[in-house]
Amino acid sequence: MAQYQDDIKAVAGLKENNGSAWNAINPEYAARMRAQNKFKTGLDIAKYTAKIMRADMAAYDADPSKYTQSLGCWHGFIGQQKMISIKKHFNSTERRYLYLSGWMVAALRSEFGPLPDQSMHEKTSVSALIRELYTFLRQADARELGGLFRELDAAKDAAAKAAIQQKIDNHVTHVVPIIADIDAGFGNAEATYLLAKQFIEAGACCIQIENQVSDEKQCGHQDGKVTVPHEDFLAKIRAIRYAFLELGVDDGIIVARTDSLGAGLTKQIAVTSTPGDLGDQYNSFLDCEELSADQLGNGDVIIKRDGKLLRPKRLPSNLFQFRAGTGEARCVLDCVTALQNGADLLWIETEKPHIAQIGGMVSEIRKVIPNAKLVYNNSPSFNWTLNFRQQAYDAMKAEGKDVSAYERGQLMSVEYDQTELAKLADEKIRTFQADSSREAGIFHHLITLPTYHTAALSTDNLAKEYFGDQGMLGYVAGVQRKEIRQGIACVKHQNMSGSDIGDDHKEYFSGDAALKAAGKDNTMNQF
Repeated sequence: MAQYQDDIKAVAGLKENNGSAWNAINPEYAARMRAQNKFKTGLDIAKYTAKIMRADMAAYDADPSKYTQSLGCWHGFIGQQKMISIKKHFNSTERRYLYLSGWMVAALRSEFGPLPDQSMHEKTSVSALIRELYTFLRQADARELGGLFRELDAAKDAAAKAAIQQKIDNHVTHVVPIIADIDAGFGNAEATYLLAKQFIEAGACCIQIENQVSDEKQCGHQDGKVTVPHEDFLAKIRAIRYAFLELGVDDGIIVARTDSLGAGLTKQIAVTSTPGDLGDQYNSFLDCEELSADQLGNGDVIIKRDGKLLRPKRLPSNLFQFRAGTGEARCVLDCVTALQNGADLLWIETEKPHIAQIGGMVSEIRKVIPNAKLVYNNSPSFNWTLNFRQQAYDAMKAEGKDVSAYERGQLMSVEYDQTELAKLADEKIRTFQADSSREAGIFHHLITLPTYHTAALSTDNLAKEYFGDQGMLGYVAGVQRKEIRQGIACVKHQNMSGSDIGDDHKEYFSGDAALKAAGKDNTMNQF
């Protein structure tokens, strides 16, 4: 942040040009405020973070061990605390992002109350959350720099001042890329474009869109998913690209998500004009029966393929059914066509975390697009313990090891926790991200709903203790004492909420007349 000294000089020049009317303006204070507000608009953030993400994608192409990670957020404070914790523990935000989960917006931020992940929540609440997340991340920058400025003022010698100045000059921002979930676009391509613009203006450099029917949208890990023909999905990808280009975020990133692996239904038969074209390929997966013209029934829909008349199976819901066992092939076609038509990254929603399954599909995709890369949902919808214990069981059995002590269907049981099988499974869970990034092309690993679950778990523990025999000790021992000993910044919650930043501003604006909150009677001094 060498800009800091330049800003002091620039404001000093402005002060001199404006004469005595600016006598009370302190150029260093103004420079500090500029430093604490590096990003003036959401578009500034989108352009800055897009460059970071593009560089990370190139680094991954060169070395698959350089994968990226994120955790899902449903509130600005949650996102802020994640990045503060990351900086505290790792001294860097490199390759660590935030994920904005549509599921959590629906469940936690809708004015209708908790909703399932079916795009029934207010679509503008998603762009509002992007804006909120970046407001909190920018405040984290302001708070941290404010602390350094106060240290600079208190430093007694030149060496100490130089060391603090270096920290200011090399300050690492909390602002990182957000991968933002636009569901299925909340409508047609025009609706997708309009909403994408709001996402980008709020700061999103990366937008994830899925190939489900917007008004039939289901959570990727629930039944009843309905996909759209490829041309409909590609129109929405193009709409998002145009939104990025219109707003000047030329290197914005689009994640094309396919739910085809678990989606057995389609609402439309694709338009096709030539055998083997994209519409024909989509229709080739339909579950059909051959019939003659005199077998046609009232209201039947038929398609012609290879000179034959075929009747696709249509359900009472008026949806058409795909043939069983075609999910992986449909995923591969989805991914190849998305990358060939403007998407940058892929998301394949799976029913379990299994490297061989993911890697098999990526291998097929890379026959056409050699540098295809995935974003992968390390979902809490999976029972990770059971899945990996069953994978370990199958591997041990295939190697000829004795597995008679285990019952495959009951491997979640606590009685297995200390066994060889459980330890093998846990090690596979621990290395899953590194292994799958190396073997299955996964560039970005995210967990969609981590803080939904951590909030529930920690609240349950606190409620049990506080309302039980432990009373206030339930809070003190279970929360506050741990915050103090682990150096959790929000133990000073007044500071975290911006009280000290407000005190700085009071001094800038009112000088000695400032009425500050951080005096000797502030109880935060106990920490």
